[in-house]
Amino acid sequence: MQVYKVGGAVRDRLLGLPVTDVDRVVVGASTEEMLAKGFRPVGADFPVFLHPKTGEEYALARTERKSGRGYGGFTFYASPEVTLEEDLIRRDLTINAMAEDDQLNLTDPYHGQRDLEARILRHVSPAFAEDPLRVLRVARFAARYAGLGFTVADETMDLMRQLSESGELQALTAERSWKEISRALMEDHPQVFIQVLRDCGALRELMPEVDALFGVPQPETHHPEIDTGLHTLSVLEQSALLKQPLTVRWACLLHDLGKGLTPEEEWPRHIAHEHTGLELIKAVNERFKVPKDCQELALLVGQYHTHGHRALELKASTLLELLQSFDIYRRPQRFEEFIAACEMDARGRKGLEQRSYPQADYLRGAAKAAREVAVQPLLELGFKGSELGEALKRERLKALKAYKEAATA
Repeated sequence: MQVYKVGGAVRDRLLGLPVTDVDRVVVGASTEEMLAKGFRPVGADFPVFLHPKTGEEYALARTERKSGRGYGGFTFYASPEVTLEEDLIRRDLTINAMAEDDQLNLTDPYHGQRDLEARILRHVSPAFAEDPLRVLRVARFAARYAGLGFTVADETMDLMRQLSESGELQALTAERSWKEISRALMEDHPQVFIQVLRDCGALRELMPEVDALFGVPQPETHHPEIDTGLHTLSVLEQSALLKQPLTVRWACLLHDLGKGLTPEEEWPRHIAHEHTGLELIKAVNERFKVPKDCQELALLVGQYHTHGHRALELKASTLLELLQSFDIYRRPQRFEEFIAACEMDARGRKGLEQRSYPQADYLRGAAKAAREVAVQPLLELGFKGSELGEALKRERLKALKAYKEAATA
């Protein structure tokens, strides 16, 4: 029985990066032997065990065979006869197909270390094309390691194109897709994830609404980069540079979907794109069963981001409606995330990445002015029920008028 560290733990150690997750594979052992040593079984699809003292995962070396469509369409076989090399060949990329023992002796049958040094993401074997999830995984690794200069090997990109054209991506579950998408969006270069998916044709299959933005022009006076798809990538890039949470990054990706519906004869203007995009945002949210907080913010940013940009021009009554839409009294954080998404949108323009965004502080001040309107004096005056709501609204509007007058004087 031999135990090896495999996958990301080996890869990141060789790259000089922090090692967070450690996967271990056990060669030469049976399920019975693992149980006899006190390991606890947890794997339903293949033999994975928890160490009796540390609780860390240990998986028996295994082979796999394609038996159906999609990520789950595989039959696994584990036995003491399965070699380390046989276990490693079923992995996705050469840089993930290395193993090391406790003395840091490296087993690298598929030249992962060479590809690490060459900064190449390359598939291990033709079996790569049997698992559609690997298209998303490779794009995610491209986003993670873009800052180190990694690119996808041409032959691997060819296999990803084949998978995209095969219809296999449609067999992915919403849960598995969202897990990869959400992890990729939180990488340092999420825009690379979207670009790689587009380059291999997967974006058209998974998010045609986003793919449709490429080649759609916008007015050069507001958008020097012109292309809506490139703008979306830039907005995502800014959201990562400024360490925004997943909710904001997801909203940044979807905020301009309505522009993909604008008839060509109306280009480069996109009248009412905020409203035409809402159904598209809903469709993408539902397709991937996106968490509620991400869904809600994406819809609100899609609908109101131009309000954010025009904040200093808005009438007090429109400003109040905006604040009410976000329920700033009970959910102040959501409005803060909206402001962040608007700022990322403004920064995601060629040559304007460092321009200040005074709308942010203006909107925060407006929210503060509205929140500071006290309810108690109105209760003491006898207002209650719907009358109290109307009175509160009048007082908040009065406060916003005073705020706007002072702030824009």
